[in-house]
Amino acid sequence: MKSAANPIAFFFNPRWKLFFALSRTPHGLMDMATPCLAACLWLGALPPLPVLLLGMITVFAGYTAVYALNDVIDFRVDQEKMGHEKIQVRTGTQDIDAALVRHPMAQGLLQFREGLLWSLAWALVAVTGAAILNPVCAWIFLAGCILEAVYCLLLKVSPLRTLINGVVKTLGSVAAVYAVDPDPSPVFVATLFFMLFFWEIGGQNIPNDASDMEEDVRLGARTVPVRFGLDFSAFAIVLTLGAALLLTPVLFSLSQARFELPYHLVILGLGAWLLLIPAAGFRRHPSSAAAMMLFNRASLYPPVLFCIVAFKILVRP
Repeated sequence: MKSAANPIAFFFNPRWKLFFALSRTPHGLMDMATPCLAACLWLGALPPLPVLLLGMITVFAGYTAVYALNDVIDFRVDQEKMGHEKIQVRTGTQDIDAALVRHPMAQGLLQFREGLLWSLAWALVAVTGAAILNPVCAWIFLAGCILEAVYCLLLKVSPLRTLINGVVKTLGSVAAVYAVDPDPSPVFVATLFFMLFFWEIGGQNIPNDASDMEEDVRLGARTVPVRFGLDFSAFAIVLTLGAALLLTPVLFSLSQARFELPYHLVILGLGAWLLLIPAAGFRRHPSSAAAMMLFNRASLYPPVLFCIVAFKILVRP
């Protein structure tokens, strides 16, 4: 524990990787592209440099805190899931959520209080940065933390928890819009919300639960795949991802930048490849492997969209 008390020793000690594993930082870094996408898409330009730098710090802190909070609240459930067995640091799984170590607290690699303090410290950074950018952003972040806690506590209660997760994953991007413009278009914000809401449910939440279905059955979890089966889950995935894909060109058309027809065609083509094709594959042959392929492929959707926006702003204004 001495390494945690000494900042210099901490960063030269491999244990620090466990904290970022707790926050699922590889996936969190991909998720950071979503609020960047939202802010730049609405403005049609890069935010002013001070806002950009503070925003990046705040977004990183927010995702780091909320992902760690998930494991803090689910500590007992994760212990049960792990069966109190140690797992290698490199799990070999294809799940990008576990690219470092899966549930390091539940494995006994980190103490519970260490994980709790880690989450609270980053939450403090996030709420401070959000308040400086726009007090509305701070309230959105706090609402997201509360909803994340509710989502975790409903694991064995109701499959409707997936709707809460859909809301949680949209809030960071909504806050990013208010961080760069205190009075954005309500139509743009609503379209952004529903596009990300459907993407999260169909491309992240249900596929992730489908890949964990066997252990969720043992735990008595009430997820969509456990409660309604894989056929219904596959139908819900195709429906929600189709809605997300159709809303994306609408969202781009509401940007203060002008995206010509070729951009919309590229968006639809990439969306079909990243979302609809793996969703159709899962519907034809529902399995844990197909669900994880869909999850990983769909995770690339917001970063790819951000690259399109960045290209428009920086290369072809």
